[in-house]
Amino acid sequence: MNVDNVVMELIVKSGEAKSQAMEALSHARCGDFDKAEKSLADSREAGRLAHKMQTALIAADGGEGKVPVSLLLVHAQDHLMNSMLAQDLVEEMVRIYQRLETK
Repeated sequence: MNVDNVVMELIVKSGEAKSQAMEALSHARCGDFDKAEKSLADSREAGRLAHKMQTALIAADGGEGKVPVSLLLVHAQDHLMNSMLAQDLVEEMVRIYQRLETK
């Protein structure tokens, strides 16, 4: 496993997950809930792939410090956590927009 490649892909997929979540929010704000749901699904899929990469890094490390902790790895973890938070918050906000639309 090339750790640097996995870390870069983790950053890319995390960024994609966050971008798709924000796109979902934009669609919901415009009242297009079908597109919002599609963007949320795309966000979750990108997030799932990012989480899979994180899990691979954890497994490769085995709790023994085999994977060197670099600034890039910390940056990747930060991207992943931010994308997960964005997904959770955006999903709730989409539901709020849906409720407001029905009232």
